Amino acid sequence: MADLEQNPLDNENVSMEAAMESVHEVKVGDIVRGEVLALEDKQVVVGIEGAGVEGVVPAKELSTLPVEDISQEVKVGDVLDLVVISSIGKDKENGSYLLSKRRLDAKKVWEDIEKDFQAGKIIEAPVTNSVKGGLVVDVGVRGFVPASMIDDHFVDDFSAYIGQTLAFKIIEIEPSENRLILSHKAVVEAEKAEKKKEILATLYDGQVIKGQVARLTDFGAFVDLGGIDGLVHVSEISHSHVGKPSDVLSVGDEVEVLVLSVDPEKERISLSIKANLPGPWTDIDEKAAPGTVLEGTVKRLTSFGAFVEIFPGVEGLVHISQISHKHIATPHEVLHEGDKVQVKVLEVNPDEHRVALSIKALQEKPEELKEEVVETDDYEMPEESSGFTLGDVLGDALAESEANEDKE
Repeated sequence: MADLEQNPLDNENVSMEAAMESVHEVKVGDIVRGEVLALEDKQVVVGIEGAGVEGVVPAKELSTLPVEDISQEVKVGDVLDLVVISSIGKDKENGSYLLSKRRLDAKKVWEDIEKDFQAGKIIEAPVTNSVKGGLVVDVGVRGFVPASMIDDHFVDDFSAYIGQTLAFKIIEIEPSENRLILSHKAVVEAEKAEKKKEILATLYDGQVIKGQVARLTDFGAFVDLGGIDGLVHVSEISHSHVGKPSDVLSVGDEVEVLVLSVDPEKERISLSIKANLPGPWTDIDEKAAPGTVLEGTVKRLTSFGAFVEIFPGVEGLVHISQISHKHIATPHEVLHEGDKVQVKVLEVNPDEHRVALSIKALQEKPEELKEEVVETDDYEMPEESSGFTLGDVLGDALAESEANEDKE
């Protein structure tokens, strides 16, 4: 029976042996768990679980962000996942190993970023600082945005982006070198491209929409329709002549435009502003009723008369017989292009866009000409198509001749 009794020393030896086997050897690079034992000025003292030794975590190794107050990061009793950086003397810094939480966190961040990169995922992160070559971004690790990748336009003031949380595309990643290159420009361009597709799919010829003048050129104005620009050619800005778009439009102006044509493949949109404006001949029969006296500008001189602009885009014909009471061989004898003249409306035809005018009707006929009979043989048909009838061309000269014939 005595042989069956267990020696107490044997139990003690077994317990010590088990305890020794449960203590793991700690090596540099190992990931360990440490319980916070004490908070000191610039470091945290932890007990490494399963190792029976202590380690220290310097304040700079607690977080990927700057740590000003250790007590705001951890408290006694917290259990942290840590990576072993190096071995230190037992009599130095109250521990046997130098540990880091920051580097372990960073490793996890890099792994996540790598997954996002492979998946082509867009990430969001705050801009923390600007340097000479671009922006510094915090994604758990330091990311860099080169100046050429900040936006889809030239940026000379980086400070405007500091503090903003922006979306980024991962361009390049190299964890071993802590290299992470990001682009906000790529995100902006992709969003605009998608927006363009959406807008192009909804546009159609004849549609009336509002837009904003984005930029001006010598040949027209580009109007932003909410994500894509359309061109208003200079000839489509106004019913009256426009020398340069900048004469009548400014960047930022809100305009209403008519869609003339859409080419989705080339992403070209032709627009018109004047198509939504009242035409120059609208209500012309009221604005220029027969007998109305107006001031106009001589625009063109021909062998048979003068074309006078009485309203923007509206020209009327002063036949040579209606220029002067005196006989003239050519309108050039008394008129010049650009002259300001007073005219009287003789006839208006809105449908055919014709207005017959007279200058001499507003002038007193000289005494020596009052008894003269005007011969109709002096008049010739116009040398160019004017849109006027024979009666318009001959004017009241023919009427006076017929009146004289009746008297005889």
